Amino acid sequence: MSADRASGSGTLTDALNEAPLSVFHLRAMFTSGMGFFTDAYDLFIIGVALALVTAEWHLTTTEATLASSVALVGAFIGAVVFGRVADIFGRKAIYGIEAAIMAVAAVLSALSPNLAWLIAARFLLGIGIGGDYPVSATIMSEYANRKDRGRLVSMVFSTQALGLIVGPVVGLTLLGAGISNGLAWRLMLGLGALPALAVIYLRRTMPESPRYMARVLGDASGAASSMEGFTGGAIRASAAEERAPRQRFADFIRNRRNLVLLAGTAGSWFLLDYAYYGNTISTPLILRSVAPHASLMQSVAWTLIIFVLAAAPGYLLALFTIDRIGHRRLQWIGFLGMAAAFGLIGLVPSITHVIVPFLALYGISYFFTEFGPNVTTFVLPSEVFPITSRTTGHGISSGIAKVGAFVGVFAFPHLEAALGLESTLLFTAGAALLGALLTQVLPEPAGLTIEEASREQVVAVRAPEPTVTEPGLVVS
Repeated sequence: MSADRASGSGTLTDALNEAPLSVFHLRAMFTSGMGFFTDAYDLFIIGVALALVTAEWHLTTTEATLASSVALVGAFIGAVVFGRVADIFGRKAIYGIEAAIMAVAAVLSALSPNLAWLIAARFLLGIGIGGDYPVSATIMSEYANRKDRGRLVSMVFSTQALGLIVGPVVGLTLLGAGISNGLAWRLMLGLGALPALAVIYLRRTMPESPRYMARVLGDASGAASSMEGFTGGAIRASAAEERAPRQRFADFIRNRRNLVLLAGTAGSWFLLDYAYYGNTISTPLILRSVAPHASLMQSVAWTLIIFVLAAAPGYLLALFTIDRIGHRRLQWIGFLGMAAAFGLIGLVPSITHVIVPFLALYGISYFFTEFGPNVTTFVLPSEVFPITSRTTGHGISSGIAKVGAFVGVFAFPHLEAALGLESTLLFTAGAALLGALLTQVLPEPAGLTIEEASREQVVAVRAPEPTVTEPGLVVS
């Protein structure tokens, strides 16, 4: 850090960009990341729970897929609405509300007396989950420094790996404990309320995004004061910054650069989520197709093995290398790895009938999903849009992604029944290839400040020089 920035004589933006990685970054990461642990648990536990619900309520394929995918429709609404509101009123104004919605919806899901109730509760859950995406990503990105921004935002999202692992562990524990199926699925869904409740207080007491407070609200001194307290004096600034003009939603949509960015962020994320959610939530169905005589516990155990041995290492490698490899480049690499793995499953004869080689290739697809677009599609929208429309751009991107997820979850069982597993996974390989192509329209933000990545100019506002009107009389 330069002497000016270290001494607090620069702007708050300068201080944030050059601050060394510190405890306050990790506090912000934990507060944001706990929500994503909840998101992952709630979204993916439904695949296990529905296997029990379907047997108890005798659901048709259409009813089961609707129950498993309706949260993604809610996530579209939550992402777009919360994203826009956070640009208008501030990140802190709504931070924690989405966690409260998730907690209430998880409890309501567990208490469902019928399918209609379950669908309504899961839809509400999706609104909370969708709202978490743009606000958490942007808060972390705006707290982060230039050098570690990709890693810090990736760490927020990588808590999803814990949710992916904890879900099957909970499922295996409940099934193995001899608890009745009717109680087991209710506990699986209801336990998602606990981490959401735990994080509400932390989010409500977290300071407003300092960049937003200084440059959009125009309170640079208040932002500097709150950050000095939050960081224990690690971040100090004395120079004010010129306010950024607010951007109306209509102007945001009409801006050519924003539309190109949305094609890259929302388009590639749509394709990723089509592949990722369609496969992940349908994993019990996929494994039953490969090994039709396996029990539910065996399928859940294989799912857990895939997540532990393939998905989790992918997350870890991504967060440690993203800033060195490049955010856009890592996304491109991951999409190509996914396409290769799914393509081999679809093209190699009979591989879907032999469990070990199938699990190996299926695991490789998960590794490249996490070591690539599942992380980077979350990171990139938090960097490339300007501060006055950052959560709007991220909200639209993540919302459209959840439409892709809905399509994948709803369509996968029907495609698998009509075309077979091999052809269905060839469609998934094609989606990954298209994602790699769309990635190329995005800029590379790695190594740049968030202002440089979003093409913003930050102008320091200095106190005016005193003027002399008469000898000995100084007017400030």
